[in-house]
Amino acid sequence: MDLTGLEGFRREAVTGEMAPAQPNSGLIVGLNKGHIVTKRELAPRPSSRKGKTSKRVHFVKNLIREVAGFAPYEKRITELLKVGKDKRALKVAKRKLGTHKRAKKKREEMANVLRKMRSAGVSEKKK
Repeated sequence: MDLTGLEGFRREAVTGEMAPAQPNSGLIVGLNKGHIVTKRELAPRPSSRKGKTSKRVHFVKNLIREVAGFAPYEKRITELLKVGKDKRALKVAKRKLGTHKRAKKKREEMANVLRKMRSAGVSEKKK
C-alpha cells in the first residue's frame, strides 16, 4: 500500500494492521529494549480447543437439523437470501437472535445451506 502523503498518521490507522514486532535489542533503553531470549515452543493448551465441536456433537447437530428442519425465521431468512435481500435477512436474524455477531453467523449458515441445495440441484440435473 502506498503511504505517501500520510506521514502524519499512524501506520495501523491507515493500513489497518500493526507494524511487525521487532526482536529485543539487548539494550536497556529504546523501543526494542530488553534481554535477548529464545522463545520456547509450548504445547497447545486445552483452553485453545474451547468452542470446537467434536465429531459426535457435529453428527448429532446435523441429524437433528435433518429431522426437525428449519425454524420459521430461518425459512424467512433463506427466502430473503434467495431474492438477494442480504441486508434485510441480517436485520431479521438480528431481531430474532439478539446480537449482530450471531445474526451474521446465522445469515452465513443459511447462505451455505442455500449454496449446498443449489449445488445438489445442479448435480441431480446432470444425471
